[in-house]
Amino acid sequence: MSNNQMVCKSCPEAAADIDMQDLVAKLEASYADRIGVNLAETYNLPGQAEVERLIDRLLEVIFPGFSSSPRHRESLNAETTVLLVELKEELLSQISRAMRFGCSSGCCGECEWTQRGSAAVKALFAALPDIRALMKFDVQAAYDGDPAAVSLDEIILSYPCIKAITIQRFAHVLYQYGTPLIPRLMTEYAHSATGIDIHPGAKLGRGVFIDHGTGVVIGETAVIGDFVRIYQGVTLGALSFPTDAHGVAIKGCKRHPTVGNHVTIYAGATILGDITIGENCVIGGNVWLTEDLPAGTRIIALPPEQQKKQRSGKPRT
Repeated sequence: MSNNQMVCKSCPEAAADIDMQDLVAKLEASYADRIGVNLAETYNLPGQAEVERLIDRLLEVIFPGFSSSPRHRESLNAETTVLLVELKEELLSQISRAMRFGCSSGCCGECEWTQRGSAAVKALFAALPDIRALMKFDVQAAYDGDPAAVSLDEIILSYPCIKAITIQRFAHVLYQYGTPLIPRLMTEYAHSATGIDIHPGAKLGRGVFIDHGTGVVIGETAVIGDFVRIYQGVTLGALSFPTDAHGVAIKGCKRHPTVGNHVTIYAGATILGDITIGENCVIGGNVWLTEDLPAGTRIIALPPEQQKKQRSGKPRT
């Protein structure tokens, strides 16, 4: 008898040892406070899978034919129209659901949340041409900044920064309109897919290039200027934040860096707090920065001390 057969034979006996009724009773008791429970009887959360599908379809609007089958020029207009009509209804459904759920007092009517959802969808749709224009700058910046880049198409198709930045630009529009949940769902989807974590509240200029990208963190109130280049492992984070009388963090205050135009930030740099990095600065790898940097400054970290020893004896086998 094989090991697999032995395991399978013992499975029913192991399952019989579980008191399902007792287990369900304990879990049900833990559901009583409704924390982490999405009940159908109340306003429902937006669907994570649905939001991810919407992101993919929005990306198809910005880069037609890159995430699906190639488009024919003669049918591009009609196909884009159909896609936008479908997106409008799907976005309105998810955004309205998020706004209803976000009403903590329960005093707002269905009509008001639908109107607010419609306004957010309208704002996002109005921003799509501008987002596409900005992404052309971002793609060109990646091509100009990476000697390994072969073509613009390669960058759109495969560079993680393009996906992360495009999605953040969608999320930022909805964030500005006070849409609950969905902007963060969008950027966390990008984070999981690319390793680049950009909060939907961050403001990005044009021509932003995040090279490699893995481990980059950009906080909610960060502002990034035009033609900024960021390498892997960079953090634009908060140094500290004010708290109220109960020690709870005060929301909405500026607590992340402002980075000027044409700044380069090399791998592993950590820039913290509400500080300003002037234009044309260069921040070297592994720099730890918590104070303003005047325009045109170059800052580097001292190299660590290293010891070299000559190996002796036979190599390990």
